[in-house]
Amino acid sequence: MIIHITELKQGQRLSSDTFNSSGVPLLKKGVDIKEEDITLLLRHKVEYVDIEAKEEIKPVADMIAITGLSPVLKEKINRSIDAYQSIFLEALTKGKFNAEVVDELLQPLLLDLDAQKDVVALLLHLEKEDDHLYSHSLKVGLLSYYIAEWLDYSKHDCYRISKAGYLHDIGKSRLPSILRSRPEELNASELKEYKNHTTYGYDIIMESMNDKVTASVALQHHERGDGSGYPNRLYKRGIHPFTQIVSVADVFVNMTAAKNEQNKQGFVAVLQSIYELGFSKLNEKPVQALIHHLAPNLIGKKVQLTNGEQGTIILNNPLDIFRPLVQVNDQFVDLTKVRALHIEEIFV
Repeated sequence: MIIHITELKQGQRLSSDTFNSSGVPLLKKGVDIKEEDITLLLRHKVEYVDIEAKEEIKPVADMIAITGLSPVLKEKINRSIDAYQSIFLEALTKGKFNAEVVDELLQPLLLDLDAQKDVVALLLHLEKEDDHLYSHSLKVGLLSYYIAEWLDYSKHDCYRISKAGYLHDIGKSRLPSILRSRPEELNASELKEYKNHTTYGYDIIMESMNDKVTASVALQHHERGDGSGYPNRLYKRGIHPFTQIVSVADVFVNMTAAKNEQNKQGFVAVLQSIYELGFSKLNEKPVQALIHHLAPNLIGKKVQLTNGEQGTIILNNPLDIFRPLVQVNDQFVDLTKVRALHIEEIFV
């Protein structure tokens, strides 16, 4: 089946060898397409490829688990992630993207978020699968929207903040594919280039939509209030308020990402880590908004404790919201008193 390169999805399989215009072989028959393969084809200006026809091919959006959400919201999430792939690849090849595509896909999705009151359930569903760049950007955009709303920003500014979160990593389109994820595994020179994605993002957004605020969020989202961030080692007062919201969302999504299971923190442990960062690196206002609006959503959730027992959160403790009252069978476990136990996992 012959398709245009812009319709090519990760996971699709080539049914014939692919060559550039000079006859140089690029990809072999039988290759399962990955992000770097799409990048290679775009750079060689290959317009069409031959792929195996399948009855059901999973789009990029299926990299996140969204079972249990309304069909309408699920479809809009799928479309928004696929749209980000198109935006990302357009930025990669042209150095800019069509800003109208962002608005066309993101605005209808955000309208449905108002009806999704159980934000914990939404985040847990989105957490389940691999934190791919495209889905990561959508998660940050969605959570940024909620935090802005909890901080009583206007609907207009909530949208602007969400869009800035959606586009915060667009600068990674200028990085070699091997540098786009897992910066903790990079050497010093690779890490230096990786950090340039913030300035690249600023340039791409300014070229695409001439929006200095959105561009500044891309530039500043790794800045930290204590001056330890990059690229300009700004302190709290120098970081845009929109950036301070997106940074909290970005750190939260990174911490809950499904990476190495040995290093992964549980949902409650992540909230506690975010809380502690609110005293130094992250702005305390969006941190407090995140924690105090997610905590009520924890009541009624099934959990597993560190001793292997499973129960249900019955009541939050206002003095220590990270150690609630949990019912295990016919017993009640007050985690503020049983200090040896912690919540290991929350189930949807």
